[in-house]
Amino acid sequence: MRLIKFTTDSDSTPQVGLMDGEQVVPLASGPQALSAILHADDFLHKIQAALASSRQRIDLASIQVNAPIDNQEVWGAGVTYERSKLARQEESDQGGSFYDQVYRAARPELFFKATPSRVVGPNQPIRVRGDSRWCVPEPELALVISPGLKLVGFTIGNDVSARDLEGENPLYLPQAKVYDGCCALGPVITLASFMPTVTDIEIRLEIDRGGTAIYTGDTSAGRMVRSFGELIEWLGRDNHFPGGLILLTGTGIVPPDDFSLQAGDLVRITIDGIGTLKNPVVQGRGT
Repeated sequence: MRLIKFTTDSDSTPQVGLMDGEQVVPLASGPQALSAILHADDFLHKIQAALASSRQRIDLASIQVNAPIDNQEVWGAGVTYERSKLARQEESDQGGSFYDQVYRAARPELFFKATPSRVVGPNQPIRVRGDSRWCVPEPELALVISPGLKLVGFTIGNDVSARDLEGENPLYLPQAKVYDGCCALGPVITLASFMPTVTDIEIRLEIDRGGTAIYTGDTSAGRMVRSFGELIEWLGRDNHFPGGLILLTGTGIVPPDDFSLQAGDLVRITIDGIGTLKNPVVQGRGT
C-alpha cells in the first residue's frame, strides 16, 4: 500500500492519493493532508475506508508527483554501513578515526539534513554545490516517522553530499549536507506493514551521463549495523517533532573517489517495495 503526493494541471492544491496500478485514488487534499493521514492513530483503517468508498481514479500520466513531505524535518544517520565508514575515513585525513569510533559506538551519528524547502521530488533537479569539486549522491532508505516517533512508512532518499568539504574538516558537515536541492525524496511512501523484511530490501543506484550508465552499485538494507528502532530511539532523546520527521538511514553505496556528479547527469535510486526515484543534476550558483 503506497501513498503519493501530487498536483494536477487544473489544480495546484497538493493532494494525497493511494496508488492503484497505473491510477491514483485521491484520499485528501491540502498542504498538510499527508501528515493528517499518517499521523492519525488509525490511519490504516482510514485509508482502507477511503479506498472502499472512493469512486474517483486519476491516471498517473496526468499528475505531477511531488516529494512526499509536508512540514516534516529531514534528518540523517551516518556511518551505518561499513562501506560508508571506509569512505568517510578515506576522504578525511584528520578526522578518519572518528568515523571508525562512531561506527562501533553505542551512540549513532545523527544530523539535521533539510527543511522541506530544500527537498525536491521525483524528476526535479538535485544540486551540486557551486563551491564543491567532489559531490556524490547517497542512496538511502528513508523512514517516515510520526510525531509520536512511530515508524509509519518508508520512502527513498538521496542525501546529496559535498565530500570534499566534509573531508577537509568534519566541522564543515552542515555545509556539505545542507543547501538548496541537497535532498530528494519519493516517489511514494510505502506503509510500514507493506514493506519487505529488512534483509530483503535491496538498494540500487545508477548514474547516467549523456545517455550512458557511468556508475552502478547496489547493497542491502540488511547490511546496516543499526536497527531502525535504535536510530529512532536515539533521535527522540530530548527532541520532539510536532510535524513528524523523515530519517535517512545512511548509505552503503559509494562511488569511487575520482567520481563527482556533473550538471546533466541523471541519478536513479531503486529500492524494493518502494520504486524508483529519478532526478537530474544541476550545478550550484558558486561563490
